[in-house]
Amino acid sequence: MDVDEYLGRLDADQRAALGRLRNLILEVVPEAIESMRYRMPTYEFKGNPLCAFASRKQHMSLYIHTGLFSKYEDQFRGLSMGKECLRFRRLDDLPLDTIRQLLLEAAWVERA
Repeated sequence: MDVDEYLGRLDADQRAALGRLRNLILEVVPEAIESMRYRMPTYEFKGNPLCAFASRKQHMSLYIHTGLFSKYEDQFRGLSMGKECLRFRRLDDLPLDTIRQLLLEAAWVERA
C-alpha cells in the first residue's frame, strides 16, 4: 500500500485533514522521502526519520521524530501528547505554524 491508497481508505474528513498535513510536510521539506512504515505514512530526510502520521479510530496522530519536539512542547498545550506524538481530532486543533517551524528547523539541523 502507498500513501495515496492509505489516504483513499479514510473517511472524507480524515482524508482531507491528513492530505493537508501531507502537503505541508512536502512543502516544508520537499526533499523528504515518503514511504509507508508501520502501516502509516512516514517521511525521512537525509536518511533519518522526520515525521509520520496516522488515522486512528478516535483521533489522528502526528509523530515528530526529532529531538526538537520538547522545544515546542509549550505550544502544544491542550493537545493530547506522547513523547513525540500529537493526537488530534481535527486539523484545526494543530498549531500548523508551529508544525511548519518545527519541520523547518529539523530539516535545517539535518542539512548542517
